[in-house]
Amino acid sequence: MGYASGKYSYGLCDYCGQKFPYQELKKNWKGFKVCSYDYEPKEPQIEPLKFRADSEALRDPRPDTIEPMEVYVGIPGDSAFQSTGMQPDDLSKNLSASAEVGQVTVTTT
Repeated sequence: MGYASGKYSYGLCDYCGQKFPYQELKKNWKGFKVCSYDYEPKEPQIEPLKFRADSEALRDPRPDTIEPMEVYVGIPGDSAFQSTGMQPDDLSKNLSASAEVGQVTVTTT
């Protein structure tokens, strides 16, 4: 069912009772058809606050796992440390290093 546009019609303001063109009347937030002088928008304080709950849990959580990790310093197998407290695996190993320099000549004048 269609409605007429009302471009030649008049209507009465629900607040002041004066006669206005029908298309100038606006419906306020209370549902009354009022003129532009009596129109007032809805106050923001009347609207309820949007409630957003605090997050409580993670989506698809992963459990903590303790996996051993070895850290090698130098040649692998020479001095390996475990990640549990970073203590050496075998303290009885004698680690030694050797190097050759060659000949050094020092001249003073």
